[in-house]
Amino acid sequence: MKVYPVPAQTAAGAHITTEKYQQMYQRSVADPDGFWGEQAEQFLTWFQKWDKVSEWDYDRNIDIKWFRGGKLNVSYNCLDRHLATRGDQTAIIWEADDPNVSRHITYRELHDQVCRFANVLKSRA
Repeated sequence: MKVYPVPAQTAAGAHITTEKYQQMYQRSVADPDGFWGEQAEQFLTWFQKWDKVSEWDYDRNIDIKWFRGGKLNVSYNCLDRHLATRGDQTAIIWEADDPNVSRHITYRELHDQVCRFANVLKSRA
């Protein structure tokens, strides 16, 4: 297997270091509910906090549940919560089959398009 080193400039802007990753990984194995609960609180906006991080049953049919009782909105977490601080930053880079055609779509533009489409769907209900 070939390993490609991470360029120093990229590593300097990363969210975590290699050492931090190893610590996080060990914690995720030793205390998965504690680890994933902390990640969910830190990186997502919840409209209702969960009652239990994980629940599984491997005895009969495999049954795995995460964040039981919790309520969140994926669109809100992907778009709305970023508008105040990142509204004019690129959210999506769209590239056509033609390599000369591309478009950078900001969070604000994407939010506008999502709202328009949501209104189309509402009008059809």
